[in-house]
Amino acid sequence: MDSNEIRQRFLKFFEKRGHKIIPSASLVPENDPSVLFNTAGMQPLVPYLLGEAHPMGKRIADVQKCVRTGDLEDIGDNRHFSFFEMMGNWSLGDYFKKEAIGWSYEFLTSKEEGLGLDVNRLYFTIFEGDENAPFDEESKKIWISLGIPEHRIYALPADDNWWSPGDNGPCGPCSEMFYDMSGNVGDLSKEEFINAVNKEEVIEIWNDVFMEYEKSGGKVVGKLKQKNVDTGAGLERITAVMQGKKTAYDTDIFSKVVDTFQGYVSSTDSIEYVKSSRVFFDHMRTALFLASDGVIPGNKDQGYVLRRLIRRAVVHLQKLYTKDPHGLIKDILSDYVQKYKDTYPEILKIQEQHFIVIGDEVQKFLNTLHNGLKEFEKGVDPFLLATTYGFPVELTEELAKEKGRAIDREDFNKKMAEHQKLSQTSSAGMFKGGLANHNEKTIKLHTAHHLLLAGLQAVVDKNIKQRGSNITEERLRIDFLCDHKLTDEEKKKVEDWVNDKIAMGLNVVRREMPISEAHKIGAEMEFGAKYADIVSVYFIEDKDGNVISKEFCGGPHVTNTNLLGKFKIQKEEAVARGIRRIKAILMV
Repeated sequence: MDSNEIRQRFLKFFEKRGHKIIPSASLVPENDPSVLFNTAGMQPLVPYLLGEAHPMGKRIADVQKCVRTGDLEDIGDNRHFSFFEMMGNWSLGDYFKKEAIGWSYEFLTSKEEGLGLDVNRLYFTIFEGDENAPFDEESKKIWISLGIPEHRIYALPADDNWWSPGDNGPCGPCSEMFYDMSGNVGDLSKEEFINAVNKEEVIEIWNDVFMEYEKSGGKVVGKLKQKNVDTGAGLERITAVMQGKKTAYDTDIFSKVVDTFQGYVSSTDSIEYVKSSRVFFDHMRTALFLASDGVIPGNKDQGYVLRRLIRRAVVHLQKLYTKDPHGLIKDILSDYVQKYKDTYPEILKIQEQHFIVIGDEVQKFLNTLHNGLKEFEKGVDPFLLATTYGFPVELTEELAKEKGRAIDREDFNKKMAEHQKLSQTSSAGMFKGGLANHNEKTIKLHTAHHLLLAGLQAVVDKNIKQRGSNITEERLRIDFLCDHKLTDEEKKKVEDWVNDKIAMGLNVVRREMPISEAHKIGAEMEFGAKYADIVSVYFIEDKDGNVISKEFCGGPHVTNTNLLGKFKIQKEEAVARGIRRIKAILMV
């Protein structure tokens, strides 16, 4: 059974049992500044787990894209991936333990609708209880009622069988399912079971979390308004089980990229080859998905993680392949696009743009990699390697560790803080939305900025997305995704389009709405911005209500476009490969 069939079987199974299927949320959380990425299926659903009504009802199922980068050093082993897909079914104040456990077991063991796994190779864990919650007697009884022998059910502490997303939010005890990968393990005592898990002879394949508690400041503070179920099954791990492989790197998920890679690089069984090739496969897949969700390599937040992943991938690739890597990288990315395009169509929409973003970052690093590695051999100076050669400090730390050295992070952080202070630009203190101030000229340019984005989409490419803005009294500036330099004809057409809309005297209307509704209507948003549950959307529309532009925005704006004057593009230039910049003015 290949990964696509497993994914579809899962969704079909729970749809048949009254669950509405929802699409995966973006890897970049819409309204959660506490995390850089969605690291679990439950994160996009926290408001609904806390009691808010979900528009699709109380039973939902999904396959959520996730990124975790806390254990990058482990990637290359059999179990760890920085990107993975988490299959989950959810009860939001509806069913609880009996149904959740019963359906998990049925999907795992049913030959007709599920995976048809051998029940004799399954093991089960429950929460042993502590000061926050009692021993989970109920789950134990449910497993026994399904025919599971008591000696295959193990009570474990909170470190193993209590799930929470962090120090705050919904949490609760869980019951996990494990599978014997060899088929020869047999009955185990509790101690033998723990040892078998540690040796990867038995691996976790499903987790049912019973969310009825709330955590605040790292402590459980009470119960939620409703009892929820949050289940998770990693697609990569399930696929390895279904295909009889020790790791997902040996399954259909990676088979095409492995074949492509081996067309460039002679494979060996060496530890270095296995580790470095797997790191490369993993990081390229993650980079592609991050780029498809709008992340651009940079020095902060999500952009920094993407930069680190790409540069780490290049270092590992160089250990195996010293020729120009651009052709190999593009072929690998193309394989991933073909693998995932039907499941995640956003990966296909502007795939060349994704390739450009990743390829440009690869080239930037290649330009300094050789000299940086030579500098590293002379002596480890993480500040010099970061500021001169583009080595993320974590990468320097890993390279140093391989050589049995250590770096002084405290000294590095102090030097970087001084460096950043000296490098601060005049953009400090900017108003929200990229405005330098809120005077009349700036407000007019802000409204013209909305028209310009709409004009670029109407005239040049409907897939153009904003990637930055800066508006002063004198001019507006927009950075946007575009795969080519605008021709003089295109610039003239955009100018004419904007001036036509100004002359039409269009109303500029602010409407408040839930963020989910704003997304549903396709309102433009600035990548990386954080938004509340209720957002302001500015509409530019004609007298008949036809919408010319709609954007998430805090304002302020003029009330009608006829107040703007004449729009003129001053300059169009490249910011980075695949990102263009326009500066424009308004004339009286």
